[in-house]
Amino acid sequence: MANHTGEYNKPKIVVVMPAYNAAKTLKITYEAIPHQTIDQIILVDDGSTDKTLEIARDLNLTAFVHTRNYGYGANQKTCYTEALKEGADIVVMLHPDYQYDPALLPEILAPIKAGEADIVLGSRFLSGSVVKQGMPWWKFLGNKFLTKLENWTLGLNLSEYHTGYRAYSRRALEEIPFALNSDKFVFDQEMLVQAAHLGFRIKEVPVPTKYFPEASNASLVDSIVYGLSILFLLCRFAMHKITFIELRQFQSFHSRYRRV
Repeated sequence: MANHTGEYNKPKIVVVMPAYNAAKTLKITYEAIPHQTIDQIILVDDGSTDKTLEIARDLNLTAFVHTRNYGYGANQKTCYTEALKEGADIVVMLHPDYQYDPALLPEILAPIKAGEADIVLGSRFLSGSVVKQGMPWWKFLGNKFLTKLENWTLGLNLSEYHTGYRAYSRRALEEIPFALNSDKFVFDQEMLVQAAHLGFRIKEVPVPTKYFPEASNASLVDSIVYGLSILFLLCRFAMHKITFIELRQFQSFHSRYRRV
């Protein structure tokens, strides 16, 4: 049961970690978390072949493991489903690869706790030069192009859509039909398209990023496939908006029924 009216109205905050072969960085990510600001950590192992799950158990995390590698989007589906079952009021996704600074959790949480946002994105582009921080130039250009296109399509003015550091209110996760989304990397963008279309408030906070060999980093080919999948997503969304074709992916769960 959600802690909506817990002691002093304190929301239950759950950090979820979608993990795949994160054994080298999981512990340092965990140790950098300001644990006094959260209530629980859930790790979902997407069929890792290293010691990710063993380390998660040693750290006493609430851990789940997929029967095989289903994909980044599938991992998040499990993360959010289990976090809601645990009664989370705010869910923060933190990659266990130590690329995003766990110490910034209070800043990520603040807009939702203050009632100013339903979704918070940790933006790399608000924290200085991402190229100087280590982002490859081709990824920088692709990110800027796709962000501009997404802003134009959704009528927003975000600095980036492709961050992996995010926080969601319980209501956002309950109403966004994320189970209908892709099991692949485009899941993140589908969540934002759905959120914008359904009227959820999105706010950004600056987060610097670390780039190093152990951190997750998509290849050029993977990035091209990812970019094309975003273009296809935006085309589907445009078709939903300007035609009579109703796509379930862009409808709130709560809009489909009413009590009689």
